[in-house]
Amino acid sequence: MRKSAIIGLITIALCVGFLVSLNADTNTYSTFSEAAKDPKEFHVMGYWEKSQGMHYDALKDANRFEFHMKDEKGKVNKVVYAGTKPQDFERSEKLVLIGKMDKDTFYASKILMKCPSKYNNDLVEVKQDGTVEKQDGTVENYK
Repeated sequence: MRKSAIIGLITIALCVGFLVSLNADTNTYSTFSEAAKDPKEFHVMGYWEKSQGMHYDALKDANRFEFHMKDEKGKVNKVVYAGTKPQDFERSEKLVLIGKMDKDTFYASKILMKCPSKYNNDLVEVKQDGTVEKQDGTVENYK
């Protein structure tokens, strides 16, 4: 076999390996049921269950925000976020929670909100320290 053919085959094998590794680490949205089966971190998309309200007492514990969310399959779970209540949470259309499930409670480390605004239809990321990072990279601090 010629040297150029061997180099070509090695190059093709490396490219295929690279493409497989990219596909293996993609994060897709999960449900609460899927998150309950595995102790790793999941992205769960859903909607705030307004009928069950929310609980946030800044005087008692400013870093604990609780609410209920309905996932894409219709299952409602309690969510505990270890951070301040995001500004305009009540106006959000859709939520993406990043976190882990423990028993019947989902512990979110991040909350991404889709806010209905005719000027700003972007997801914003609310971090645990109260800063808000928008998709365009700008960071705002609401403390």
